[in-house]
This record gives sequence, C-alpha cells and structure tokens, in this order.
Amino acid sequence: MVLKKIFGKYAISIVYLHKNTKYLNFIVFSMSTNKNEKGGSPLKSMFAAIVIPVCLLVSILVYKFVLGAPSNFKGGNPENMPLPGSYLGMMYKGGFIVPILMCLVLLVIVFTIERMITINRATGKGRIENFVRKIRTHLNSGNIDAAIKECDIQKGSVANVVRAGLEKYKAMEQEHEIELEQKTLAIQKEIEEATTLEMPALEKNLPVLATIASVATLIGLLGTVLGMIRSFAAMGESGASAADALAIGISEALINTATGITASALAIIFYNYFTGRIDKLTYSIDESGFSIVQTFAASHSKKQSA
Repeated sequence: MVLKKIFGKYAISIVYLHKNTKYLNFIVFSMSTNKNEKGGSPLKSMFAAIVIPVCLLVSILVYKFVLGAPSNFKGGNPENMPLPGSYLGMMYKGGFIVPILMCLVLLVIVFTIERMITINRATGKGRIENFVRKIRTHLNSGNIDAAIKECDIQKGSVANVVRAGLEKYKAMEQEHEIELEQKTLAIQKEIEEATTLEMPALEKNLPVLATIASVATLIGLLGTVLGMIRSFAAMGESGASAADALAIGISEALINTATGITASALAIIFYNYFTGRIDKLTYSIDESGFSIVQTFAASHSKKQSA
C-alpha cells in the first residue's frame, strides 16, 4: 500500500520486479547493455558523414575569405591579377577545384588524427611486444589468473581478444564431459570471434584515406587542365601580347596539381603506416591466440596420458 501511494500506477510493476529478482537483474542487464551498444556508437558510425561536409564547408570559407581576400590582388579586386609573390591570390585563381583539393587535405589530416587515437587505444597502455611476452610467460607457468590480470592492465583490442581466449580456457578446464579436441576448438573459435569483433574498429575509415590517395592527384590534374584551357583561350582572344598573362595562368593551374599531389602523398603515407600497425596488432593477436590454444592442448594431453 505504501508503494502504491508513493509511486501510483508504477507500484504494481515495482512489486512484481521485486518478487522476481532474477527477472529484475535481467532487465537491468539488458538496459545497461543496450545503453553501452547504442550510446556513442551512432556518433562514431556517422563520423565520416559529419566530417566530410564540415571540411568542405571550411575549405570553401577559406577559399572565399582568405585566399580571395582583396589584399591579395591588384587594386583590391579579386577579379584582377594577384599581387606579385602573393601565393594565396594565385591559389584563388586556380578555380573551383582548389576548395575541393583543400577539403581532401583537411580530410587526410582529420582522419589521420582519428585513426592515430583509435589505434593507440587499441594497442593498450604498454608495448604490445612486452604484453605478448608476459602472456606467454604466464601461460608456460600455468598461471591463467595472472595472464587475465595482465590483460586488464594492458587494455586495448589485443588484450580484449586474449582475455576472451583466457576466460574460455578457464571455462574449458571446468568441463569434464567434452573431449580435448572439442575444448581446443572451442577456445580457438572464441579467439576468432573476439578478433572479428575488434578488427572492424581498427580498419574503419581507412578506405577514405585509400580513396583520397587515388583520387586527389586526378582531381589536381583536372584543375590544371581546366586552368590551361582557360589560359590558352585567353591568349587566343588577346593575341601574342598576352604571353605574361599566359605564364601566370599556367602557374595558377599548376597549383592544383601541387595541391592534389600533396593530398595524395599524405594519404598514401598514413594509409601504409596505419595498415602496418594494424598488421602488427593482428600478428600479436594470432601469436597470443596460438600460445593459448597450444598451451591448453599440451597441458591437458599430459594429464590425460598420465
């Protein structure tokens, strides 16, 4: 009656859940699990969709108000030729391709920082080589609890996968009705499933860098070709006396190529760098998983033979 007086229409539900403790625990667990799965993940999944338009907008604003500032041109008019030595004005004259290339450079910088943070978190707190060495030492001594504790200290993707394998290791030790081969396969499957869950987070957004690496140079060349077309068209209309203007137009057009090559080179460098680090993490996972499976098989085969 007290509950009903205080909570009103929710009193019946509260009393029912109180009487069914297991059901209450299940509900709380489900709610917390859904919160962990949904909280923050939409932002991560929409990261690229948010960053790309923002970088494009920033590039357009920089192109319009920084490169196209009147102080960069003769007579303070962006329609006139750039001032001698004004590279900002020359970049502005590169045309509408320039903000696109600037956007690609910004995207490379943003995704490089994002991947750096993500992979550093996945690596964990200490050096991955030392972590794998400690795990193998604990496995050889048969101290599984110490190996699990080491995973809690290390954290990161490799530690998560190894911890899943070690917990399955302990669970299989308690099973006496399953054959050794089935236990070994169960541990191996657990490690593979944990690896499958961890790897997509490491490789996410790398296709963006790969795409920029392939496309940036082509977009720069397109801007150069368009600039050359405009320059030669102007020369044809004005006659041979426009040779100086033609030289300036060509230099402006080549800025597109330089910017495209810059974006492409940065994307290639960082893509290969991150790919190498991910391969290193994958190798560490495979090495640790192999050690767990082999240690379990070796130790329990001795017990069965004894």
